[in-house]
Amino acid sequence: MPHLHVEYSDNLKNLEVDRLLLRLNHALVGSGQFAEELDIKSRAVALASFRVGVAPVERGFAHIKLAILSGRSAEIKRQLSASLLEVLKDALPGAPGLDIQLCVEVIDIDRDSYSKVHLPG
Repeated sequence: MPHLHVEYSDNLKNLEVDRLLLRLNHALVGSGQFAEELDIKSRAVALASFRVGVAPVERGFAHIKLAILSGRSAEIKRQLSASLLEVLKDALPGAPGLDIQLCVEVIDIDRDSYSKVHLPG
């Protein structure tokens, strides 16, 4: 735990995905809420089929969804969201002629129904 999902429009050509994921993981470790070993699982998916709004202008987006076990305060969730958004903003320089939206959402996973097992190699 946690699970971090990044979805982004594939027109964000300057996004270095591997570097972004590593920086996001570092931000999560730095929060003091999660251990590094085996805890943080992040992934990214580029979306070729997408639409932002209805205007005929070039737009793109990156959306982070952080799923964490329930029980953390609203303040901790706000801090996590803000720190991940800062990393995302830093990793995505603007592109001329491309309107980009960035967002982060933190959601709870029900602690009572979550199951996990580790199969060491």
